[in-house]
Amino acid sequence: MRTLRYTASALLAAFFCLAGLAGGGQACAENYPSRPIRMIIPWSVGGSTDMLGRLLAEGMGKRLGVAIVVENKPGATGTIGYAQVARSPGDGYTLLLGTNSTFAIAPHFYHDLPYDLQRDFRPIGMIGANQQVLCVQPQAPYKTVADLVKAAKAKPGAINYASSGVGGSSHLATELLMSTTGISMMHVPYRGGAPAVQALLGGQTEVGFVDISVAEPLIHSGKLRALGTSGAKRAPLLPDLPTLAESGVSGFESLTTFGLFAPAGTSDAIVQKLNTALNESLRDPALSKQLAAQGFELTPGPAQAYVAYAAEETRKWGSLIAQRHITLP
Repeated sequence: MRTLRYTASALLAAFFCLAGLAGGGQACAENYPSRPIRMIIPWSVGGSTDMLGRLLAEGMGKRLGVAIVVENKPGATGTIGYAQVARSPGDGYTLLLGTNSTFAIAPHFYHDLPYDLQRDFRPIGMIGANQQVLCVQPQAPYKTVADLVKAAKAKPGAINYASSGVGGSSHLATELLMSTTGISMMHVPYRGGAPAVQALLGGQTEVGFVDISVAEPLIHSGKLRALGTSGAKRAPLLPDLPTLAESGVSGFESLTTFGLFAPAGTSDAIVQKLNTALNESLRDPALSKQLAAQGFELTPGPAQAYVAYAAEETRKWGSLIAQRHITLP
């Protein structure tokens, strides 16, 4: 009987939304949400983005009064998941956990995407950022960023660096480093962040940018030496480690950033409800402490804040990709 009442309520809410009664979009928002919401994560299970999404789904679900079910749709630098959300109705029941590697970087590599980032999505709000750490083996002769730059300039192309793959955040961070300092190193791409880190640990490569949540325990256990962090400010997780900008790489900043999106057509009222639930979750002391321990620097705020940020990120990485003539293999 309870299931029948729930189904009837959901159908009634849907009817009012479709019929446009009592103010149309406002009527939908008043009854929203009346059933579970799904959150598409365009990356594999078990990674830092997946962990972030599942924690947010739990926190937002409690505040909205419904379950938020996570669905992982990995592939093609996140573009498969984006395409699925772009095709979904703008009713607030499909959300996307996006990263700048997909909304600001991937479009410069994939020119036949089945969606348009500005036309097909609405931002719900910014979530936060994860810094990367420029790492070497403890036995390496490079104690500082200056040591690495000096050695690379003395022997262009002799030092090799690992990345999670062409076009990935660790690859582009190193391209930005080389562009800014005028050095040249040999790129050794791997199929993901985990094998790239293993290659660095095993000595198959000499240098690599590593996500801070992965790097921090390896640094403290003495398995990697950290040269600097990639943010404009020092990372709270590694407060004694200088940034690359502090270490002489002027203006350097490379972050993995996260945001929540909905399909285009989602009403202002529903976006506001979701933004409120998102920001309340990000400000929850228990959740923020858990995410801070993984290196996430949270940035709650209005949905509109993402628009200007996304435009600047797209310009920045697009310029670098064109300047460095980076293409997919």
